[in-house]
Amino acid sequence: MKTAIVTGGTSGIGLGVAKMLLSKGYRVYATYVGSDFTEDIENYKAIKVDQSNRNELYAFIEYIKSECTAVDCIVCNAGMSIRKPFTRTTDSDWDSMMEVAVNSHYILIRELYALIPDDSRILFTGSQMGISPHATVLGYGVTKAAVHALAKNLVKEFEGSGTTVNAIVPGFVETPWQKEKPEEIKQNIYNKTAIHRFATIEEVVEAYRFCIDNPFVNGSLIEVNGGYNYR
Repeated sequence: MKTAIVTGGTSGIGLGVAKMLLSKGYRVYATYVGSDFTEDIENYKAIKVDQSNRNELYAFIEYIKSECTAVDCIVCNAGMSIRKPFTRTTDSDWDSMMEVAVNSHYILIRELYALIPDDSRILFTGSQMGISPHATVLGYGVTKAAVHALAKNLVKEFEGSGTTVNAIVPGFVETPWQKEKPEEIKQNIYNKTAIHRFATIEEVVEAYRFCIDNPFVNGSLIEVNGGYNYR
């Protein structure tokens, strides 16, 4: 049985990707923060890891090394957004967002490099905000732009191995977090999107499936945005 890691894998896109991997026969380890995850899913293990805390991250890495002889798929999905005006964003806010989205995933892949066999899959969750800047989430947008760059640069580290590295770049998606947005803001976003709605989680997950199934897709940013900012 192949093994996959999905960071931020207990809700939204992450859980959708984890369930897709389970359907393809993978055993999945998922990281998460927040309330305890209690759903019992066969071949799926959720582990609470604060990826802004390097001690917790390294403990998770050591756990994976003790459990697995190979890691065939890594989905770097965890991210963090602290919504504050630019001048009120603290050093700590900035560092936490970078640590979760970029640094922790760089460390995870580096430390597990020896366990990644040929023809594996590494996927990142980017964001349209990393391509089209958004005034209210500057830090988040910068972290996602860095995620896009990390994915492209890692291609060189796996050259000749058959292992592919890609980033899925969603626009606005019907995740629990997005459902909390006021209706006025939702309508404003719909009007900037040619499809006039948010993506479903399943529609975004299909992009991850495509990258897993197609061994020639490598170093790509796969935008799934419904035609965002088309006018």
